[in-house]
Amino acid sequence: MKNLNTKGQALVEYLLIIAVISVIVVSIVKLLGGYLQDMMTKSSCNLTDKVYVEGAKPGEGKCEYK
Repeated sequence: MKNLNTKGQALVEYLLIIAVISVIVVSIVKLLGGYLQDMMTKSSCNLTDKVYVEGAKPGEGKCEYK
């Protein structure tokens, strides 16, 4: 009977670890999301021969024609 309890306990521990890691990842992306979006926009501007124009807040930058 003890073996059944430890298997269930291990499963719950793994689920808790995954939940904590998920919360951490979501909060990091939420904090840095605008900056990450600006980095991707700058890269796409360079690839399409456009000029990057910064926005008022992080994540609001855009590409404009030269």
